[in-house]
Amino acid sequence: MNHAQLRAFHAVASEGGFTAAANRLNLTQPAVTLQVKALEETYGIDLFHRRGRRVELTDTGTALYSQTLRMFRLEEETDDLLSSVGGMRRGRLRVGADGPYHVIGVIAAFRNDYPGLKLTVSLGNSAVVRRSLLDYRTDVAVLAEDDGDERFLSLPFGRHRVVAFVNRDHPWAKRKTIRVQDMEGQPMIRRESGSATRKLFEAALDKAGVTPDFVLDIGSREAVREAVAAGLGFSVVAEPELGHDPRLVALDIRGAKVETKEYVVCLKERAETRAVKAFVATARGLAEDGGA
Repeated sequence: MNHAQLRAFHAVASEGGFTAAANRLNLTQPAVTLQVKALEETYGIDLFHRRGRRVELTDTGTALYSQTLRMFRLEEETDDLLSSVGGMRRGRLRVGADGPYHVIGVIAAFRNDYPGLKLTVSLGNSAVVRRSLLDYRTDVAVLAEDDGDERFLSLPFGRHRVVAFVNRDHPWAKRKTIRVQDMEGQPMIRRESGSATRKLFEAALDKAGVTPDFVLDIGSREAVREAVAAGLGFSVVAEPELGHDPRLVALDIRGAKVETKEYVVCLKERAETRAVKAFVATARGLAEDGGA
């Protein structure tokens, strides 16, 4: 089995194209193309469907990619272990999060303890981040829900109330609170279906028998904020995530107590990895100190 060919395949699968893969590997595109072609010819298989400049994995390519994800992540972990003997002076940690607001505190504390480690943070909704953990694209995550999946280890370390918010021209803008019953039939902006906050709030609406007019679903908190600021409706958010935007007004919600919880999440099988274990310990320390 040719390691260089597998690395070229893995880069193309990860980047979605040969040019991007070549840039990642510091090779020319023809060199990467030849490596992948040689791998396909060696085993008599097709790994990609070519779609112009983009490529899509075949069924065989998808199966192989699931293996190379683990293979190259294990290679990186082995390098991290060998280069961090006597303390984690080197290495890398990939962190996933469903928003920047809560993960940054843990990142700051972790960096203070382990300044030699390189960190990357990728953002997405809870479903996307969990998939990234399962695919070994991230090592550990900070999420607003524990979905009970036994493949994951989840450590709670903070909680935040959910508030409603409107723009300053909204009829509710002069109020301090809003009843959940007042939301019946009112235009509401929602996050996409994988959002933990959306799931929690819709459960509270169902319990109260209230149905707003869901006029728009948007895939990021920032986009929801802009839609509300533009007067398209109201929305809800964990209080620390609203920030200090003079265009918006926050309202306490009466009649439905909704709180998000923050969890540090990793695959159980990777909980003893040195960098992951250290990150979890940092989050645990913040929780004990009341810093989350």
